[in-house]
Amino acid sequence: MRYSPEALTAFVETVACGSFSAAARRLRKSQSTISTAIAHLEADIGVTLFDRSARQPVLTAEGQRVLSYVQAILAASERLDELAVSLSGETEARLAFVLSDTLHPDVLEDLLAQFDRRFPHTEFECLVGEDDDVIDLLQKGRAQVGLIEAREDYPTDIGHIRLPMQTRMAIYVSPNHPLAEQRDVEWELLQTWRELRLNTYLEKHNTPARGPVWSAPNYLMLLSMAAQGLGWCALPCALVEEFSRSAQLTMLDIAGWPMSVSIDLLWHKQAPLGAAGSWLRQYLQQVPAKRAG
Repeated sequence: MRYSPEALTAFVETVACGSFSAAARRLRKSQSTISTAIAHLEADIGVTLFDRSARQPVLTAEGQRVLSYVQAILAASERLDELAVSLSGETEARLAFVLSDTLHPDVLEDLLAQFDRRFPHTEFECLVGEDDDVIDLLQKGRAQVGLIEAREDYPTDIGHIRLPMQTRMAIYVSPNHPLAEQRDVEWELLQTWRELRLNTYLEKHNTPARGPVWSAPNYLMLLSMAAQGLGWCALPCALVEEFSRSAQLTMLDIAGWPMSVSIDLLWHKQAPLGAAGSWLRQYLQQVPAKRAG
């Protein structure tokens, strides 16, 4: 390829994020690396892609025309990589899968059993992560496939697809918690008690809490804290059901809850999946919604 794939990715990500600094954060690069890559791309193409006179870079008319071509090049490159791996029939010696606690335990159990039958010689590692931690593990090459609560946009180097499954989430407390005796709980009352909130290693809540908060990086730890009566928490219903014998919880009656959450499957575009990873992706795309929630 005449143009650096890194430069093309930096260009598309800068457009998506609106600034060099935001693109650098999304791609886990320094701002100078992003700026230099785009400057080299401008020199190679012979046009100015961004007007840098304002506080934030603005696409020029030429940059707008170039954008669609760059997006097409990156998409074609990703498809070619996937085809090459598929044609080679290569099976990974090791596959790391970072999953969310929102995945239904029955789905995971069946996935593991089928994976064992199909790829008995592939070392399989299950990691647990949520939100930005999942993306970070994929970008660092620590995992090859990941699940995440669905969001609207992702870094340019992250491939994603919406799965046919959804997860039911509800708000729970210990049976001994004072809120457990309440009916039709209002948010104003809820916020006077401690919230047990998901807060991943890389992510901080932008919205300030209206009441006292404790946090943890995964839902299973939050479930344990809720079972101890330490506060209220939004949790996956299937996870609560799985641990109902050892950690009993009461679902609160709150308007709008339980609610359904969509799930996305992620992978790193620059690390095409082999036979095992491709099978895992296909399996999750075919899981009936009724089994996932």
